[in-house]
Amino acid sequence: MRHGEVDNPHGVLYGRLPGYHLSERGQQMAQAAADSLKDEDITHVVASPLERAQETAAPVAAAHGLEVGVDDRLVESVNHFEGLTVGRGDGALWRRRHWKAYTNPFTPSWGEPYGEIAARMTEALEAARAAAEGHEAVLVSHQLPVWTLRRSLERKRLWHHPRRRECTLASLTTVRFHGSEVVDVSYSEPAAHLLPGALDVTGTSTEVIR
Repeated sequence: MRHGEVDNPHGVLYGRLPGYHLSERGQQMAQAAADSLKDEDITHVVASPLERAQETAAPVAAAHGLEVGVDDRLVESVNHFEGLTVGRGDGALWRRRHWKAYTNPFTPSWGEPYGEIAARMTEALEAARAAAEGHEAVLVSHQLPVWTLRRSLERKRLWHHPRRRECTLASLTTVRFHGSEVVDVSYSEPAAHLLPGALDVTGTSTEVIR
């Protein structure tokens, strides 16, 4: 699961910075996702250590009488632009001193390499599968890590255009196993009714970037 909308009125690329919590709409998104999972056989809930992920996982865990675990491997990816605004006009993307971060979009040069993200997310997935073997687990992470994991599982190239990610706020990317073998990857948006007007990542409406 990806976390819900974050309270970020200034459009900061918050990355791994502490202190960014779910907005009121984000809390509603988390509850909508939890409601969609209420009849599932969930025995393990784990999330990134960042507040927005922990808060998104909380309603799921509560519905199943569980505690939210922490897995550092689910954390947001490192990004050169963390703490900055990246929109048009005075955004960091348009400042010459940051242009060197774009030298290799296939790695990418502005942040944690895709291969490293895929590796740590795969490890987290396997750990959760083992912990909930025979049942179901919920992992709460962030857009780029979830999308990179999905592309890795589907054996697709890891580099991609950010606007093509199928990973909206509070969405579910479901991985099904037969034993330890992945047999299916699917996607759903239990909070779709809350997406219109929501702010995604840097204060941009999801109606623009979905």
